[in-house]
Amino acid sequence: MRAVCALAVGALILAGCGFDVQLADLFLLTRTGQGTKLTLLVNDDGSVSCNGGKQKMLSSAMLITARDLADSLGGDASDNLDLPARPDSVYRYRIKLEQGTIQFSDRDTAHYPNLARVELFAVQTAQQVCGLSG
Repeated sequence: MRAVCALAVGALILAGCGFDVQLADLFLLTRTGQGTKLTLLVNDDGSVSCNGGKQKMLSSAMLITARDLADSLGGDASDNLDLPARPDSVYRYRIKLEQGTIQFSDRDTAHYPNLARVELFAVQTAQQVCGLSG
């Protein structure tokens, strides 16, 4: 009986401590090519680190988009989809998820709607959240 009481008291003490729980990263997105390199580390708590800088907060809509992208790209990431860069490519993207990594160029997005959404997310986040151009 004493052991049960001790466990209950311990649980109450721990519950009141207010642990700072960290949520997992959704993905790491890197864009290279002509122009400015971009790196976005997107966390499930709604924060994003732009080019290794201080974390900034995504809007609710952008967080929903990021979560949806992470979910919808899981299969391609598990397969480690790697589309070779075409000669007329401007940017090359790499998105690293828990399931694996996807690599593609901006010219691949016409045939892969989810990759087009990644490209759009990168541009919008760079401009609206990070304060960077394109």
